[in-house]
Amino acid sequence: MDLQTWLAFFFAAWIIAVSPGSGAVLSMSHGLRYGLRQASPTIWGLQLGLLLVLIVAGVGVGSLLAASAWAFNIVKVVGALYLIYLGFSQWRSSAGPLAADNAPAAPLSVRSRLLTGFLTNATNPKGIIFMVAVLPQFMAPGRPLAPQLLILAVTMLAIDATVMHGYAAGASALRRLMRSPRALRIQNRVFGGLLMAVGCGLFFVQRSTQ
Repeated sequence: MDLQTWLAFFFAAWIIAVSPGSGAVLSMSHGLRYGLRQASPTIWGLQLGLLLVLIVAGVGVGSLLAASAWAFNIVKVVGALYLIYLGFSQWRSSAGPLAADNAPAAPLSVRSRLLTGFLTNATNPKGIIFMVAVLPQFMAPGRPLAPQLLILAVTMLAIDATVMHGYAAGASALRRLMRSPRALRIQNRVFGGLLMAVGCGLFFVQRSTQ
């Protein structure tokens, strides 16, 4: 892969990562609720899900989702229902006050946070279809696939992890303003509502016929 192609992907990856989506909502939600450090496993879970999406798209399995209506719809429904479940769970979660020293709320286990992040990205068919459309633009057909995919994956994951940590850090900085039960209840309902809205939006994602 030449430098010019990599730079083009580098800038495209920043645009993709910064664009609001379920990963950004989840990162901000956990950053605000638990603090940046405790939100980090969630973000690395998001990266594991994104890595799976990149591999699926890179090896061509994603083309099946682009070509097969039933495969696309199955993944779409699973992803939508999972996001709605996450949002509903947050909407109903406890709004107990933070400790006087502003300590983070007791988080889910590291395993649960990793899994939540992973499933959020891995069950997003829009992400798979998007990567199927984007990756070929930066890959040379006459060159070995694996080294190109490795370079693109490392670049994408590094950028996305940086952006998601930025989202979580920004939200975490607001924690001192969100200490009362009422503020926490508003937070839970805002982020829960956003996750449910993103999930509902997935039902309207259409498979490209071109």
